[in-house]
Amino acid sequence: MVLKVDTGDFQNLLKNWVMCSQILKVPESDSDLDSLIELSDFLMDNLNEDKSIEGLLNVVGTFIAEYESRNVEEPQGTPIGVLGLLMNQHGLKQKDLVEIGSPGVISEVMNGKRELNKRQINALAKRFNCSPAVFF
Repeated sequence: MVLKVDTGDFQNLLKNWVMCSQILKVPESDSDLDSLIELSDFLMDNLNEDKSIEGLLNVVGTFIAEYESRNVEEPQGTPIGVLGLLMNQHGLKQKDLVEIGSPGVISEVMNGKRELNKRQINALAKRFNCSPAVFF
């Protein structure tokens, strides 16, 4: 399918772009980032009702990722050390890590008696919004 756009559509786009360009850009500060994250949350909340906003959500996500790749350092260290740091930063205790498994499994992982498996690593990366690589 070929999308046909006429000059009137371009005029409408330009008219609305002045307002949109204040938000739809790679963030330059944490405040800009917070605004984009709010927009992303809003779009995700409304995605089921209007699938046409999926493209906009992808653009916003790309801008957020670009800012974070330049400004947010990934934690480094042993997998358990990184996990401990992330838990501390988020005010979590071992019992809060339900992604890992039962309290016994969590204890074994935290005490170095058991390594994190792929499922656990992916779940933790999603929870802490970081690359799974930090847990290897």
